[in-house]
Amino acid sequence: MKAILLLALRSAWARRLTLGITLIAIALSSALLIAVERVRGDAHMSFTQSISGVDLVVGARTGGVQLVLYAVFHSGAATNNIRWDSFEAISSHPSVAWAVPISLGDNHRGHPVVGTTAEYFERSRYADGRSIAFAAGRPFAGSVDRVFEAVLGSDVARELGYRVGDRITLTHGMAELGPDHADKPFTVVGVLAPSGTPVDRAAHVSLEAITAIHLDWAGGAPLPGLAIPAEQVRKFELRPKEITAVLVGLKNRSEVFRLQRHINSYRGEPLLAVLPGVALDELWQTLGMVERTLFALSALVVLVGLAGLTATLLAGLSERRRELAILRALGASPSALFLMLTFEGLLVTALGICFGIVLLAAGISGLAPLAQTHFGMHLSLRPPGANELALLASILATGLLASLVPGWRAWRMSLADGLTVRN
Repeated sequence: MKAILLLALRSAWARRLTLGITLIAIALSSALLIAVERVRGDAHMSFTQSISGVDLVVGARTGGVQLVLYAVFHSGAATNNIRWDSFEAISSHPSVAWAVPISLGDNHRGHPVVGTTAEYFERSRYADGRSIAFAAGRPFAGSVDRVFEAVLGSDVARELGYRVGDRITLTHGMAELGPDHADKPFTVVGVLAPSGTPVDRAAHVSLEAITAIHLDWAGGAPLPGLAIPAEQVRKFELRPKEITAVLVGLKNRSEVFRLQRHINSYRGEPLLAVLPGVALDELWQTLGMVERTLFALSALVVLVGLAGLTATLLAGLSERRRELAILRALGASPSALFLMLTFEGLLVTALGICFGIVLLAAGISGLAPLAQTHFGMHLSLRPPGANELALLASILATGLLASLVPGWRAWRMSLADGLTVRN
């Protein structure tokens, strides 16, 4: 047995160029299949952790997915706002550790404007609990004497070429060509570091600023004959009357369902509290067809690579007729030849899988920072998980089955077939 395996190794080495090409094909296809599984898992994790550390998202009563879409991803529009006194009632609940209000409805050159408090930058988490960081500048003050300050996400600053100290003007509503608030410009005081989350694509101002720019507006349009200069807004009460949503963190996460029921049955106004992870999982299910399609294409690539291995071994049998016949003449049994050919195919498959894992690790090491910055996907460099090991085992098993075909052909070839001269 040992001699047969050693002979198989030497035979494979003698044909290293041909088998090497097949090995590369198997390595690339294996890396692709595992990469799809790794990206699928990590993308799901990054998607569900776009807003990490938030136990509940509260807004006007609507669908849970819709609430998370506009409160977290700033996509779509809220069906209604919630009153400020409702926010105060939620934030003062004994189970609540912190509550951050969010006000939406304006934009800057197509990017959503988020009205909130400076605590938003402290409480916002993503991926594995990372904090939102500043690439330059500081948070907005949110005080009466410094109302018109803005903090830009990394995508906004990069696409529009803004830096700390620049002046920007907000536009009313979510339409880019809507009426603007040109009489009340903002100063950029901070630029956030890339996080790959919706924070990158938004401009952030204080709740007081949202109220200030709408003092002389009503019904989505400026009041005729009324214009309040920017320097005069501090004379008015700037506390908002309504907000769009609330991000809530609890002192004890075991209280989340009790607080959710309390908010959903709140008598002051119809409210909805959703667990962001549950809503995001529900949203992710809509992408299931895309996942399955990518996985099927990757599996097809693997099968093509293994079919190439079978074809290579079968094509080599014609060249090795004399070799196999001599081995038979020297006493090698048909089963020994079957074992030798099968071991060669299994060896190439196993080495291809190992090289595929190395290629995957190298690719993740090089592409992880770009994936985090541009797509918000945290790719982790880790040993293969249970699902990935199962896929690798299936590739190895399929490679073994593919190797049985040339092994069976070698077993069926007779001694006379190898020693007969063919014209």
